[in-house]
Amino acid sequence: MSAATFSVDWAEWFNLAVRWFHLTAGIAWIGSSFYFVWLDNHLVPPKSGEASGEVWSVHGGGFYHNEKFQVAPSQMPDELHWFKWEAYTTWITGFLMLVLVYYVGAQSFLIDPAKAKLSSPDAIALGLSALLVGWVFYDALCRSPLGRDGRVLGAIWFGFLVLAAWFLNTIFSARGAYLHIGAMMGTAMVANVFFVIIPNQRKVVAALVAGKEPDPALGKAAKQRSVHNNYMTLPVLFIMISHHYAMTYGAARPWLVLALLGLTGVAVRHVFNLRHRGAPTGRAIAVAAVMALVSVTYVSGEKATLPPVPVPAASAAAAVPMAAGWASVQPIFTKHCLACHSDHPSNPAFPAPPLGVKLDSFDHARSFAPRVQKVAVAAEIMPLGNLTGMTRAERDTIGRWIAAGTPQ
Repeated sequence: MSAATFSVDWAEWFNLAVRWFHLTAGIAWIGSSFYFVWLDNHLVPPKSGEASGEVWSVHGGGFYHNEKFQVAPSQMPDELHWFKWEAYTTWITGFLMLVLVYYVGAQSFLIDPAKAKLSSPDAIALGLSALLVGWVFYDALCRSPLGRDGRVLGAIWFGFLVLAAWFLNTIFSARGAYLHIGAMMGTAMVANVFFVIIPNQRKVVAALVAGKEPDPALGKAAKQRSVHNNYMTLPVLFIMISHHYAMTYGAARPWLVLALLGLTGVAVRHVFNLRHRGAPTGRAIAVAAVMALVSVTYVSGEKATLPPVPVPAASAAAAVPMAAGWASVQPIFTKHCLACHSDHPSNPAFPAPPLGVKLDSFDHARSFAPRVQKVAVAAEIMPLGNLTGMTRAERDTIGRWIAAGTPQ
């Protein structure tokens, strides 16, 4: 390859590096979080010593003996390991992804002119405000008398998030609204570590060093926030992968789909927490299964209510000749789709066709016809934000072409 033809798309490589780092940091954080919850739930009274609980385990050819001190040991150990940077790097890289995709590309991914005519600065300000308001509300709730009852606190926090999802869906694209709910929860989780868990642990260590008795309330508050983080993990992970599944954010009420699947994630996490404690899980499994079934049933029902592709009242055999041919749909793809979905997109936001979908030839369009039917014809979520102004009649033309078997 000659020097004249060699080039590096540094922006795309930076995007990949940040996304990879975010995934790696998230695995480290979630892994350590799940492990310590498992550890807490498997503690048994020690046979001797001042610890409040202990557990023996085996891994990698060795045996491990873990002890927990409910408040703190009587003497500080020489070396103490802290678990915080996994959380911090997960949030930092996640926020960078939010900026790179949804704020730099606000006109393509965040703003939906059919819902609200926002400028990019206005949309970004609303998105950042959502993160701040979410944390302030959640933190105040935890510190209020209502925070003493985990179930009441969880119900109120869940209701707040559902209301936020509904509101954000009225001003942002459905995908943008989903990602901001995930960012609100992720921000609350990391803020728990930064503002409560780690500071409280530092106060306990300082008290021990000073020869004082640590305040048990510090550990109790840190434990409360840690449990909350544990239950929010699966809903956040769902939101991270949701943009690959248009059936969720493309539903008529995407905020309700998010609520149902979020509750399913919480129910599944509760099953594992009960199992770790050796508690009965039959009822929890039944609830999780029902929630999953309700979610799937509702999403399927939502898909059924999407605008159908018009078909003449005549028989199917008579309808086929009336279906649009490639000559009818090619200009529509050229006008509305090829800026992104071609070998060399002209849209600066995409150095390559999103998800590998190309519509620049008959063979490509035919191979991706089911996806086009789902996201462009039925759900109407493509083009992004409908910036090109694709009409319902144009969508119906594509739908008739697909229904006829994509004739050339």
